[in-house]
Amino acid sequence: MADAPLIIGVAPNGARLSRHDHPQLPLTPAELAACAADVAREGATLLHLHVRDAAGGHTLDVGRYREALAAIREATADRLILQVTSESCGRYTAAEQRAMVETLEPEAVSLALRELCPDADAEPEAGAFFRALASAGTMAQYIVYSPDDLARFERLRQRGFFGTGHPFVLLVLGRHGSSAAPGATGATGTAGASELAAYLSRVSLAAFPWAACAFGGGELSLVTEAARQGGHARIGFENNRLLADGTVARDNAALVRQLAAALPAVGRRPASVAEARSIMATAA
Repeated sequence: MADAPLIIGVAPNGARLSRHDHPQLPLTPAELAACAADVAREGATLLHLHVRDAAGGHTLDVGRYREALAAIREATADRLILQVTSESCGRYTAAEQRAMVETLEPEAVSLALRELCPDADAEPEAGAFFRALASAGTMAQYIVYSPDDLARFERLRQRGFFGTGHPFVLLVLGRHGSSAAPGATGATGTAGASELAAYLSRVSLAAFPWAACAFGGGELSLVTEAARQGGHARIGFENNRLLADGTVARDNAALVRQLAAALPAVGRRPASVAEARSIMATAA
């Protein structure tokens, strides 16, 4: 796997954070566009996008998404895959999440399996939605929060539930608020490594592309290990605002620069946007 391309995704803001968490947290379309240009220069090829309402809260408003996407495209041309989130954040039903995606028709979207398909009763509607995305060529990424989530995902995948045999999966290490700020603890060190190992031992990931994200200052070591194991990486202020030495990162670009510098040691390199699209298109 020497010099194998790795998708660096960046989640620059998340649904819950504010500038109290970091003064450089990008929230407005102009700030997101400037951040996108910065991370693209450092080697990122995917931007995981959240937008906010007038009060600064999480929203799935299609108009606000379109405004932000237009600003980012103007600043970056075609240098990034723009992935919108469908995250509920306790505000939206599965039907509202699906409606946003169907109306917006984004290039790429992240979908939490436990939100959009929480149980067997939800499978008919969720499966039809997921298969429609695959048919339309939308680059979907399915988020799992535990090894049990991943095992259920694999059972559904083997049934053809997602409309493709190799859907793109994101493994989440840690939890929001557990280790993203200075002084906190969570998905760092041994705990995070054990969690990643639990995912890897539960399901063989050879059949589909996957990535990992991690909360807190252990982010770099954990996503670098995921890269060594054949995965891709999502980093950024949504999950972590610390550099590996424990200091606060100046901006999202600093986290990308740090990861890009670490990749040669595990036989990886940042993917070009064309390579990233090829990997993700295969998953659609």
